[in-house]
Amino acid sequence: MRILFLGDVVGRTGRDVVMSRLPGLVSDWALDLVVVNGENAAGGFGITEAIYEDIRAAGADAVTLGNHSFDQREALVFIERTEALVRPANYPPGTPGRGAAMVETRKGERALVVNVMGRTFMDPMDDPFAAVDRVLDGIELGRVVDAVVVDFHAETTSEKQAFGYYCDGRASLVVGTHTHVPTADHRILPGGTAYLTDAGMCGSYDGVIGMDKEEPLRRFTRKIGAGRFEPATGPASLCGIAVETDPATGLARQVAAVRLGGGLSEARPTFWES
Repeated sequence: MRILFLGDVVGRTGRDVVMSRLPGLVSDWALDLVVVNGENAAGGFGITEAIYEDIRAAGADAVTLGNHSFDQREALVFIERTEALVRPANYPPGTPGRGAAMVETRKGERALVVNVMGRTFMDPMDDPFAAVDRVLDGIELGRVVDAVVVDFHAETTSEKQAFGYYCDGRASLVVGTHTHVPTADHRILPGGTAYLTDAGMCGSYDGVIGMDKEEPLRRFTRKIGAGRFEPATGPASLCGIAVETDPATGLARQVAAVRLGGGLSEARPTFWES
């Protein structure tokens, strides 16, 4: 199976690069499954139903979230009727939505998409390790499902790496989101799970983690905010990770970073290109 995961979509700039580039990648790379983190898609904070539908129309089979899941109040309502919108599984019981979604790939295979949020330097949440155990209980990769993609939305590299090893052998891919900066440690773990500490973001890197640089600079240098954060403009990068899995086991056999456009150095899965 050919899987593409795209990091946090930030504001209109991020949405535009996803809309313009993702449909072509689905075709050119013959993608079977596309997962996109959309928790910053609406002005940098949350997601709306219209934006969710746009990302889906561009080629996403599932959209994951994070700590800004419900910044747009309408998400509390429409998440209940959108089966492919996934918020962190370790939100408290009773939170609207779901922490995992079973989706059908373009070839009719079954893929489980899971979203979990870290606890270190984040809002207090239920134990993410116990939460992923509950989700994956009875879900045998390669038998019950053809692929498992886990978006671990967390702040620290240590918690993300620990989580990757914890899921090793049970998931096709464990990928970190939230910090918006792509890391260079994409690899296949000993148990066969593809891993990346952070997928980066889809948005403009001419800013501070996707936001216009002026307000963050004011807050860092003067400790006084003068306004709200606004998404940065300018050329946008599309960032994420590409994974090819073994059809017999669902485990990863090839992995590559994806960085296209904007100001970052380009990276792409050469094993999918002739």
